[in-house]
Amino acid sequence: MKYFIALAFMLFSMTASFAQQTKKTQKAIIKTTITCDHCKECETCGQLFEKTLLREKGIQMVTLNVEEMTIEVIFNSKKTDLTAIRNAISNLGYDADGVKASPEGYEKLDGCCKV
Repeated sequence: MKYFIALAFMLFSMTASFAQQTKKTQKAIIKTTITCDHCKECETCGQLFEKTLLREKGIQMVTLNVEEMTIEVIFNSKKTDLTAIRNAISNLGYDADGVKASPEGYEKLDGCCKV
């Protein structure tokens, strides 16, 4: 009987822990402006763009949708927030929702990525 109670307690604890972990993970879709016509090959957007954002604390996954000009970000809300993510995108030289691209980041973009 003690083993059954211990096992039930462990299962309950694991379930509660899993439920807390899933609440930390959030998904956001951020509107941007991408002018590059070959974003998957360009060094300042596409793969490098995704890799750079993945280095930001709390960001777990980044998907760039060139056709819809959106960036889907899955992040840990305990480690970062949307403001920090938008600022990181801005620092890369791209608009992020209402946050305009930083001039320093914009200057670093390849010519094909500038308007």
